[in-house]
Amino acid sequence: MRTFGAVLQALREHAGLSREEFAELVQFSKHTVASVELGRRMPDEALVDRAEPALGNTGALRRALPTLARQPGLAAWFRRWARLEATAVTLFTYEPRMLPGLLQTEAYARQLFVDELPPLSDEQIEANWAARVKRQELLRERPHTAFSFMVEERIFLRRTGGVEVTRGVIEQLLDLGQLRNVEIQIMPLVQESHAGLHGPMQLLETPQHKWFAYTEAPESGQLISDLKVISALQNRYARMRSQALTTKDSASLLQRMRGDL
Repeated sequence: MRTFGAVLQALREHAGLSREEFAELVQFSKHTVASVELGRRMPDEALVDRAEPALGNTGALRRALPTLARQPGLAAWFRRWARLEATAVTLFTYEPRMLPGLLQTEAYARQLFVDELPPLSDEQIEANWAARVKRQELLRERPHTAFSFMVEERIFLRRTGGVEVTRGVIEQLLDLGQLRNVEIQIMPLVQESHAGLHGPMQLLETPQHKWFAYTEAPESGQLISDLKVISALQNRYARMRSQALTTKDSASLLQRMRGDL
């Protein structure tokens, strides 16, 4: 990202534009432009699309943008979603199989990596964890992004990695649940009506208020932009939020499960 930011800054300065002038042209704040130029923030696709004509239509930024997605530790089918995730203003996640990556502790994540088949090398495991912990910075670095997570109670009852790993996971969720921009809800083990039986899904809203969805299966993922499908998934997620425990009751359940370990 630092290299991309340096290229953007060089092109802007070559065009004789201040950050304020450039920000006005691309319809982003000067603070966002500064963050991208300094390599602190992933560039939004809309920023790149608007920057090209403002900076002479060289095509350099459009050609450079895909290279940012070639991040070690991220599956090829997940990379475009990760790029959207980095600038989202709203992110909804339902995960019935395991704890979502943004919420995982290092011990929990490493257990998942060790369980992968075919087995991962030590280098792959380290790259996977580095990519995951980088993504997790979003929760604290983007306080204006609304994060909603819904996870199944049985994930904690499975005790992936053992009792101490599970205790660490619960403590992390209780800590993250204190953030004003993070909501964590638990879907009870016993639930007679459940709108999420089709499997995991994620929804996000871009800074331009466009919605995308993402679903995942073994060795594949699907980025969805079809508004009809996204509407159906939004309705499904809204129904699950009403079926799951409230954030307060979810925290109480996590505390009880921690005490039972």
